[in-house]
Amino acid sequence: MVIKMKTLVCGKGGSGKSTVAALLAKSMDRRGYRVLVVDSDESNYGLHRLLGLDLPEPLMSFFGGKKEMIGKMMKAFPKGEQIKLFDGKWGFDDIPREHLATKNGISLLAIGKIHDFGEGCACPMGALAKMFLDNLEVKESEVVIVDTEAGIEHFGRGVEQGCDMILAVLDPTYESLQLSKKILDISQKIGKDLRFVLNRVDSDREEAMLKSLANDRVAVAIPEDKRIFMAGLVGEDIDVRIDEIEKLADLVGAKA
Repeated sequence: MVIKMKTLVCGKGGSGKSTVAALLAKSMDRRGYRVLVVDSDESNYGLHRLLGLDLPEPLMSFFGGKKEMIGKMMKAFPKGEQIKLFDGKWGFDDIPREHLATKNGISLLAIGKIHDFGEGCACPMGALAKMFLDNLEVKESEVVIVDTEAGIEHFGRGVEQGCDMILAVLDPTYESLQLSKKILDISQKIGKDLRFVLNRVDSDREEAMLKSLANDRVAVAIPEDKRIFMAGLVGEDIDVRIDEIEKLADLVGAKA
């Protein structure tokens, strides 16, 4: 029986998390899975291009938009209450079609984006992402891949609670290695399976990074690849197959 899996991809800004999320989604699609990619990064406007899709209407608008969400939060939180947006559990087929962009077996759902000066914080997006993932039921042969915003604020919002596995993408920088320690600590506290994905490494960089990491947590080490770099630079559909992503797909689609 295939594990019902919601995988969250995180990392510092520029680590390559969106690229890893897109490549993983395409690998799972080729294997016959029905894939839902959840774009919960309110500041990144490039994930849909890597998937070869248009950016769909944000899910936030289905619930009245950001201002409506803020109003509900301001009423509920001072009373110690939680806002309720979903009357029942949702499956893939319950997601409104106008809020999905689909190609082959991959569908993209965007939680919401920051568009204007002074529009306020991204807290409503984080709250909606958490509620959506908590409420979403995944059937056999379906997978969810969540691309988070940079850093670890999503941990503070509790977004990871609705996920089964966390992939932390680490580029060869001191900042990534330091962030990995905090991600590991939080993941252990909430009982989530964490794997590190080393990105843009050669043998020397990989060796240096492994000295600072728990080696049993390292899933793969992805080498520098000009094809991936150029697709990310110009915002093209990223059609690249590499062994390390296939190993990640093996992990996500592992048999029980």
